[in-house]
Amino acid sequence: MPTRVEGSNAAGEMAEAGARFLASLDSDQKAKATYEYEDGERVFWYYPPMNRHGLAIRDMDGPQRENAYALMSTGLTERSYEQAKQIIDHENVLGPLEEEQGRISFERDTELYYFTVFGDPGGSTPWGWRAEGHHVSLHFSVWGDKVISTTPFFFGANPAEVMKGPKKGLRILGDREDMAFELIGSLDAGQRSKAIIYDEAPADILTYNSSKVSLPGEEGLPASSMTGTQKELLVGLVTEYVNQVRGDLAEHRLAALRDEGYDRLHLAWAGAEASGEPHYYRIHGGNFLVEYDNRQNDANHIHSVWREVENDFAGDVLREHLLLYHVI
Repeated sequence: MPTRVEGSNAAGEMAEAGARFLASLDSDQKAKATYEYEDGERVFWYYPPMNRHGLAIRDMDGPQRENAYALMSTGLTERSYEQAKQIIDHENVLGPLEEEQGRISFERDTELYYFTVFGDPGGSTPWGWRAEGHHVSLHFSVWGDKVISTTPFFFGANPAEVMKGPKKGLRILGDREDMAFELIGSLDAGQRSKAIIYDEAPADILTYNSSKVSLPGEEGLPASSMTGTQKELLVGLVTEYVNQVRGDLAEHRLAALRDEGYDRLHLAWAGAEASGEPHYYRIHGGNFLVEYDNRQNDANHIHSVWREVENDFAGDVLREHLLLYHVI
């Protein structure tokens, strides 16, 4: 991952990397890799293996691949960039595992990850970029010198823990599981009765790949009913998700959460309270939402997402702009 200089500007780095990526493509590649910013394709996203729009890694040469990954790195920390690369490489673990189990359903290919640019990087109007494939779905929107949206932000892992082979013990997303178990384990009986909303974990995150979050009102145990130590655990788990984006962007969102007050957040849980059995949790309050599910493949398959309820795909920023400047 390129070294980030102090005081660097996220929007500027993204614009430079986006322009460099597009400039390296030929006309046919560019036709696959680009859309208008307002095209409906921008708000379609999904995390299983599937045919996608955009330009696949397999259709790029070496320098183009470097440019694509350099663009992805502009939105992430060194840790989350490494996690993204590990998730992509995890296809090399999952493919042989499924062959051994005799349940091949999809092609597992580290080159079936797609990069897309929406609009004109560095132009006067909003633009954005997407990096997406199995268990990775990243979406950033930029306007001028500001990054106006960083969500939805999805990471998954199958297997959640590698049980054998050279990578035995690898848990790419283990921290978000361990921290959540520590939090639920700290609750007393009365608190758990509020936090647990379902006896069984759902089959997947409940928001799936919706372009707009639609969930019941905040459910579960409010942070206002937690002890100081429990609140620290909750904030630590929230920070685990927000800190997936580069530090300057993460600090901006964490500052907003502090200003709004962590007490408005709710912890909702379903299923087992220890690893090895299906479990689910979400943290929801105001515009902030995290969902995590580990039920599939004998509770060894994680789906996790961070979303901004009103500002996924920059919806809130663009709506405010339209109201201020374009509605009479």
